[in-house]
Amino acid sequence: MTKHVAVLMGGWSSERPVSLSSGASCAEALREAGYRISEVDVDRSIAQVLAELKPDVAFNALHGPFGEDGRIQGLLEILDIPYTHSGVLASSLAMDKQKAKDVMKAAGIPVAEAKVMHRLNAAKKHVMKPPYVVKPVSEGSSFGVLIVLEGQEHPPQELYSSDWPYGDMVMIERYIPGRELTCAVMDGKAMDVTEIISTDHAFYDYDAKYAPGGSSHILPAQLKPNVYEYIQSLTLTAHKALGCQGVSRADFRFDDKGDGEGELICLEVNTQPGMTPTSLVPEIALEAGMNFAQLVSWMVEDATCDR
Repeated sequence: MTKHVAVLMGGWSSERPVSLSSGASCAEALREAGYRISEVDVDRSIAQVLAELKPDVAFNALHGPFGEDGRIQGLLEILDIPYTHSGVLASSLAMDKQKAKDVMKAAGIPVAEAKVMHRLNAAKKHVMKPPYVVKPVSEGSSFGVLIVLEGQEHPPQELYSSDWPYGDMVMIERYIPGRELTCAVMDGKAMDVTEIISTDHAFYDYDAKYAPGGSSHILPAQLKPNVYEYIQSLTLTAHKALGCQGVSRADFRFDDKGDGEGELICLEVNTQPGMTPTSLVPEIALEAGMNFAQLVSWMVEDATCDR
């Protein structure tokens, strides 16, 4: 019997447009692979919608709060619907940047020094010597990320804004210069490492991630074998330490000193990597010989209800 897959997308977080793009791409590929698809633009009535649809599997293409922080995962478990990606605990941990950093550090993964505080306190004075980065604690797609450069007199005054949409708690993290690298885990194995070259962007921000031509990718990344393998090892360690399942992706900065060595820092783990036409995981999977339809089909078949 053909599996009925509900592709969950949209939602109400800042990452709604990314999720709609991911969801549409996944739904199209899954139809081509022979699944029966219901595209669901998620709103507050999602429990009722799913109870009426009665899908065999939920493909979670949501991003941001509610979609990848453990809440939709908990709802799917209550409804007894198998779902893709990581479970409640791993999703919640990975979405909270400070808690994820604590877990990774305990597992021996190098992370940048950081502190969490209310945004209004972070706006008063430098709480860390510049350069540093200000990040919302629980956002993705680089929303709300601000870079404070060396010599900058004041912290970002945007933090005082009455319509700041990213939550009151922010992370102040030491800025790591260097190369932007990423590596994915699938089926319990670390995949190839990609280097991301942002085009006309100070860092891998929203436009660099999702706008056509916003970045270029070097796959596999040109690194010394020991550095390459170390990144793969750290990616798998982070995946396991956070309790991730299915597909995840870890992001790194590598301050290459010019001799192939340097400081390597893990920035974060994404339990639900983007699946848009410009996304990294589909590209990494293709390098391994798996096209997009095969990738999303594997994710559907890997789905369980108790993660």
